[in-house]
Amino acid sequence: MTRIESNIVEINNTAEKVYNFLSDLNNFEKLMPEQVINWKSDENSCSFTIKGMTDLSMKISEKTPNTRIIIIPGAKPPFDFSLIIQIKELKDNLINAQIIFDAELNMMLQMLAKTPLQNFVNLLVDKLKELGEKL
Repeated sequence: MTRIESNIVEINNTAEKVYNFLSDLNNFEKLMPEQVINWKSDENSCSFTIKGMTDLSMKISEKTPNTRIIIIPGAKPPFDFSLIIQIKELKDNLINAQIIFDAELNMMLQMLAKTPLQNFVNLLVDKLKELGEKL
């Protein structure tokens, strides 16, 4: 199992507002990098294309109110993975957020994908911070 953890960011907002935003996968398009195209989503699932790479689909598998969301692959993933979003309330209107990417990658794929995946989860959490403070 390969684990890639984003930076931990502080967001000036409540855990409930950030959790509610992230609980709807329609909102995830706003977090994605420009290489993501052909976005389709509903509240619990999404599919998209990463330009020049692959098509992916994801769905929410678990929600723990105001603290955690787990997203897993939808149909036919190139590899098994889970995207774990953790939210921790620090005090009124201040939370920590982190995104963890766990994947079953062979050694070769791990060598090729680790840096891009690290950049991806950091980009997601940075955009979450930016958008989360405007909710």
